[in-house]
Order: sequence, then structure tokens, then C-alpha cells
Amino acid sequence: MSRQDDDSARSPLLKLLIIVTLATIVVALWYLVDYYVRSSTEDITWYPPQVPCDLHRNACQADLGVHADLRLSLGRELQPLQPVEIDVHLHGIEAEQVVVEFIGRNMYMGLNRYVLDDVGNGHFQGLGQFSDCNETIMHWRAQVMIETADGRKGSWFDVDIRRRAS
Repeated sequence: MSRQDDDSARSPLLKLLIIVTLATIVVALWYLVDYYVRSSTEDITWYPPQVPCDLHRNACQADLGVHADLRLSLGRELQPLQPVEIDVHLHGIEAEQVVVEFIGRNMYMGLNRYVLDDVGNGHFQGLGQFSDCNETIMHWRAQVMIETADGRKGSWFDVDIRRRAS
């Protein structure tokens, strides 16, 4: 076997290895960017919600330390792709900003982040919406993130949204 035959046999394998290496680098960069975009919740002190909690029926609450709490309520008709009223009431804590983010618990559903308007006395309001999904029931998590002078605090509340019949 001549050296030229050896080089030509190696050439397709070398090309394949180069393509696999480049694909691996692209995937690694995508994960890195995704990590830095999603890490915006890393510096939040999270507080568990009070249970039981059913956002379809009434407001849900969470204690934010010893003397502070928050209450989240959503509009009554929780449907995919329909505007939903978001209400957050804070007690014992002053917020510079309140953000609510809807996150798919079982699958990534895109960025669904809503900055609420300060309407006074610890009351924040805004509109949001749940994305549509092919699942009959989509499991969501509503994360409430509060920006204060002392740092970021937050809590989460789980809600299941039933897909409308087509």
C-alpha cells in the first residue's frame, strides 16, 4: 500500500473528525450562552411557598424571612396564549422591582419574564401569558423575584394549565 493510498483513506476520516469536533464546539458554546442567560436567578435567596396553594382558585403566599411575605394571584381564566393578570402584594419589605417568570417544569418553554408595575403600598401588577404546549396539561412554575436594597429574594408557585380543546 503506498503512502498516497494511506493519505486518501485517512482523508474522509479526518474530515469526519473535524466536523464532529466543530459540532461539539458549537454545542458547548450554546450550553455556555444558555447557562449565562439563565443564571440570572443564581443570586436570589429563595423562600419556599406556603402549602397548600392553588393559583386557579386564590392567591398563594410565601414568607420572605421573619417579618416579610409576598402574595401572588393570577387571573381566574388560566389558559395558554391568553393574557393573565399578575398581582403581587408585599408586606414588610420594600421592593425596587418585581419580576414574575413562568417556567415550564418539565420542558423549556422559552423566556416568559414579566416586569410588574409598582402601583403603591407594596402592590405590583402586570400582564403575562403562558405559552402554548402540545401536552394536554402543562406544568408551570411561577417564580416571583423581588429586587430590594438588601439583595434579591424570591419564591415560586406551581400551577398546571390545561390545553384548550382544538
